[in-house]
Amino acid sequence: MVSSSHDKFHIFAPSKSINTMTKKYTIGLLLLVMLLSGTAFGQHLLTYQSYVKGVDEQDSTFVQLLENKGQLKITSLNDEVKHPIPGYAESVTYVDYASDSVFSLLEYPDGRYYSSYSLTDNDVVFTEEGKEKVLGYPCTKYKTSINSNTIEVWMTENPGFEATPMPQLGRLKGVMVRCMRNGNYVTDLKTMAKDKTAKDLIPDDKGQCMTSRELSQLRKDKLVMRIPVFTEEQIHFADYENVEGEIPFDTTLHFSHGTVIVKRMQLPQLPEHYQLFAEIHQRSNGDAYDRTASVFVIPTEKAKSFRDGLCQGPEVLPLFVGKDGKEYQGIKAEGDYLPPVELVRFFTSFGVGHFNDKVQIDGLKWTDENYYKQEVSELRDRLQGDVLIGAFIGNYDKGGHKLSFDLVAYPGEYEWDENSCRQKSLPLFNTCNVLEMSGQNYGRLFATDNLEVAFEIPEGATNIRLRYLSTGHGGWGGGDEFNPKENVIYIDSERRFTHTPWRCDCATFRDQNPVSGNFWNGVSSSDYSRSGWCPGPATNPVYFDLNDLKPGTHTLHIAIPQGKDEGGSFSHWMVSGVVLYEYK
Repeated sequence: MVSSSHDKFHIFAPSKSINTMTKKYTIGLLLLVMLLSGTAFGQHLLTYQSYVKGVDEQDSTFVQLLENKGQLKITSLNDEVKHPIPGYAESVTYVDYASDSVFSLLEYPDGRYYSSYSLTDNDVVFTEEGKEKVLGYPCTKYKTSINSNTIEVWMTENPGFEATPMPQLGRLKGVMVRCMRNGNYVTDLKTMAKDKTAKDLIPDDKGQCMTSRELSQLRKDKLVMRIPVFTEEQIHFADYENVEGEIPFDTTLHFSHGTVIVKRMQLPQLPEHYQLFAEIHQRSNGDAYDRTASVFVIPTEKAKSFRDGLCQGPEVLPLFVGKDGKEYQGIKAEGDYLPPVELVRFFTSFGVGHFNDKVQIDGLKWTDENYYKQEVSELRDRLQGDVLIGAFIGNYDKGGHKLSFDLVAYPGEYEWDENSCRQKSLPLFNTCNVLEMSGQNYGRLFATDNLEVAFEIPEGATNIRLRYLSTGHGGWGGGDEFNPKENVIYIDSERRFTHTPWRCDCATFRDQNPVSGNFWNGVSSSDYSRSGWCPGPATNPVYFDLNDLKPGTHTLHIAIPQGKDEGGSFSHWMVSGVVLYEYK
């Protein structure tokens, strides 16, 4: 005979006259009762699948749940990684119904970290919606609303234990069979089986305890790869000796009277699923004016390089001589030379940081620094291996500016993929006179000439685009800084694209310009609209589709109706362009 009450049971010994068949029947009945009452030895193994209704099941995610003695271990089957990226962590969620606790645990090679919260300590309130049969199980349906999302949950009490892959929703009786969000995102119980193994699931040593917020931030921080390039470097007008011979690794060097800094680095080749960002912090260290600034990479695969101009002066770079007789050094690709590739072109504001306590205006609180962040993933082939990275801020001040620059890489997958980079870049032109303080000419050629450059489209190239940056300069009423000018791009002598660089949102950045001039009518000089730039922010590149170009040699022309000189003032244009393409 077997009697049971809840999770307790008693076995009465049969007499010796009971035959073997009766013994087997008794034992079988005992095991059945133990299973139904949740007291059977061993653990339960459940698998859940999440998917969007009507979408290919290949986009599903799967979660595995182990249950034993009122404890749960929840892991994602989609996170099984053979070759993990740096910073990857094994992630496990544990539930202990006895202590009403949920533990989120991250395990790294250097240790464990976890956060915990109460299973029932939340604001989620479910209402019971009746009984339904779902996936063959008799269920009770529950419903709630979280952040305008309708959540429906179906629970079955038949298995005799509690289990849910979503402890964040709180505690409902039984095993979760289905959860549906907004009627279309579904999580279903796919399999449920018994495992004879019985052991405690929650480890005694869970590692360092953190808040949920701290743990989430730790996970993100470890996954993100941050590569410091320049840290609080001074860019100013001063005397520095020229560097002779090879440029050493991991040393910041100053060129062009201190207004250019360069570092040679060995950068890792990252999988293509990483997104790359340039992150820049800049503030005045004494200079009060808005200045052109640029972070760039110097190509070195050709026999001649912009590096030669840094070390020996711009006069050693290939020359373009305009119809007016002016010489422009190293501005375009030709023969065995490639110009610098701009990662980010930005503009300093009027004195942010250094002059914040010099001027006070009611209703304005000056920012501490200028911050710039742009994605540069498309230039990843220039940001791997042996790389020369530079930064330029044109100024004549002994204090100058302070600049920090990091490359920041965000993974798109957990798996490390060492496939070679399929994204390629071909630098074509750059008229930003980085070596201004060494005599490199301003881009004034558009008054008398077009900028012409030849380039090659290789066999098998796809997704071909021109990445184009353009800003106009000439800081008086009639100068090109304050007058829109159409940039016309010709490909193989055919007029293909037009672009008029113009920013009319400069007043947005007033709080970055403490010593900008203020006029009688209340307008600040930093408020004025400009040709593709403002004092404070960066300039975004624009892109032009070149997918119709066939493999072979092509020519590109840029024409800009540059304004005339007035007295000692002149207009000029800083344009740079890179052809981007991919291989299949």
